[in-house]
Amino acid sequence: MRIGIDARYLSHGLVGGVHQYLRHLLPELIRQAGAHELILYADTKRPFELTDLPGHVRLRTLPYGSGFSSLAHDWLTLKRWMTQDRLDLAHFPANYGFAPTGVRSVVTLHDEINILPWLDIIRGHPKNARTVAMMTYLHLASTRAVRSADLLLTVSGYAQAQIARYSRLPMERIVPIYHGRMPDLQRVTDPERLAEVRVRLGVPEHFVLADAIKNPAALTRAWRRLPAELADRYRIVFFSRRPDPPVAVHQAVAAGHARLLIRPERPDLIALYSQAAAFVFPSWIEGFGIPILEAFTCGAPLIASTAGSIPEVAGDAGLLMDAEDDATLARHLVRVLGEPDLAADLRARGFARASEFSWARAAQETLAAYEQAL
Repeated sequence: MRIGIDARYLSHGLVGGVHQYLRHLLPELIRQAGAHELILYADTKRPFELTDLPGHVRLRTLPYGSGFSSLAHDWLTLKRWMTQDRLDLAHFPANYGFAPTGVRSVVTLHDEINILPWLDIIRGHPKNARTVAMMTYLHLASTRAVRSADLLLTVSGYAQAQIARYSRLPMERIVPIYHGRMPDLQRVTDPERLAEVRVRLGVPEHFVLADAIKNPAALTRAWRRLPAELADRYRIVFFSRRPDPPVAVHQAVAAGHARLLIRPERPDLIALYSQAAAFVFPSWIEGFGIPILEAFTCGAPLIASTAGSIPEVAGDAGLLMDAEDDATLARHLVRVLGEPDLAADLRARGFARASEFSWARAAQETLAAYEQAL
């Protein structure tokens, strides 16, 4: 089989869930697909992230000049190159993509957000014109790609059901394949290394860790409900991949309850997970929830919402509550911070749950999906 994969996410210097998905799935696909020919399509915006490709893999690099280059590649150039390469199947791992006539198409749609009704997508927190334009483009492209794809992949059973609901596709045309654990994740236990990270980042010894863009207001409201002895002993450490987290984060920092870290280095974040008294994840929606596996692998007891795929991924290894239920969140915090046996049990359950997820398995199931699409 000759398989083409749109790998431009690995030549754009991007971050986030889609990037991590492709960055870790693709090497395993390459390793397991020795009986097939793989053609990877990148562009010249940034150096391609994978090197030393084996003989059954060929890299094709499209020219990049500006954002308009990406538009042209989406709709024209990539189709033309795929036609020239006489593919059997094309995989588009980043929510949309369009194979040429006669080539089977597989699209990974990571969640249902891009195919929701347009008004549902743009309403909510304030957005500027550029953001609305981008959301509109992704909505149009993803909606069309879902209609034209021979098979959709997604990242959880929850996402499968939501995509079927909004696309009106039969469930059998949507294949859920879980993420794996990140290869660089390993719990840090060296006390000197943990202390060095805390001192350098200005983090207190006793803290809970949270993603600053995943409903932080629920955590800050819960924090105000904590008994004084816990609120005085612990602090929140927020990390954010964006420089403009919600106002609740800045208010908590100003009140002395929290520390904010913008884009911490990956090894430092792993060290923070490894010593956090809890990882709090009251997200409004998750197609999968990569931070859950990060917390489990590094030994941070999980407190999370029941939104989206979180219960499916967490299994019995976390304490859950409604995303806006700060009263229950506060009770969970009191238990985890005040009951060492409970924290230890959650930590052990997290280790066991994380071991069930691997990129090798994801790649094996992806190759099987290619066969199904053909």
